[in-house]
Amino acid sequence: MKAHTRETQATMTPEKSLQYLTEGNQRFQDNLKAHRNLLEQVNDTSTGQFPFATILSCIDSRVSAELIFDQGLGDIFSIRIAGNFVNQDILGSMEFGCKLAGTKLVVVLGHTSCGAVKGACDNAKLGNLTAMLNKIKPAVNAISEPKDVSLRNSSNLEFVDNVAEKNVALTIERIRRESEVLATMEEKGEIMIVGAMYNINDGAVTFLK
Repeated sequence: MKAHTRETQATMTPEKSLQYLTEGNQRFQDNLKAHRNLLEQVNDTSTGQFPFATILSCIDSRVSAELIFDQGLGDIFSIRIAGNFVNQDILGSMEFGCKLAGTKLVVVLGHTSCGAVKGACDNAKLGNLTAMLNKIKPAVNAISEPKDVSLRNSSNLEFVDNVAEKNVALTIERIRRESEVLATMEEKGEIMIVGAMYNINDGAVTFLK
């Protein structure tokens, strides 16, 4: 499989980009890989890059977007931060990826058993981690069940995963609210902004409606 060129990138639509990721994740689950010559892709991308998707995911070592979507060099912009939330710098990176570099799809990818979400659920405090986890607290507060405080912590994995999924939804809301560039592109149909959850137990990505 060749690296994307300006010409192949131009053929990509938001829907086709989503299909590429869906098919890539299925290959990953089936323990298959598209045939790629990575050294050839190094050469192909040495004078430019033409990725089709921008993916915001967690730093979790088990959740590498390139691997779980079976993508090669030059295929995706990968933004990683614990808890996959956005700030001004990340929004700027997304705007570069879509408006200037031509990606057609923005994916906010959360995952099950997320350590950052667990920390936010437990109100963990440690140096700069404290302020970072505060970015995830709105998602914790938005999940109303269970009401029993003793069940609203990292030992309740169902609660943790519900918070992680809510965090994805709230992050997408922030992207649309705080980036006029991306919101306008989405309104015009130039890009899609979607959420997804990765299951660390079976390797499956579920795209959220």
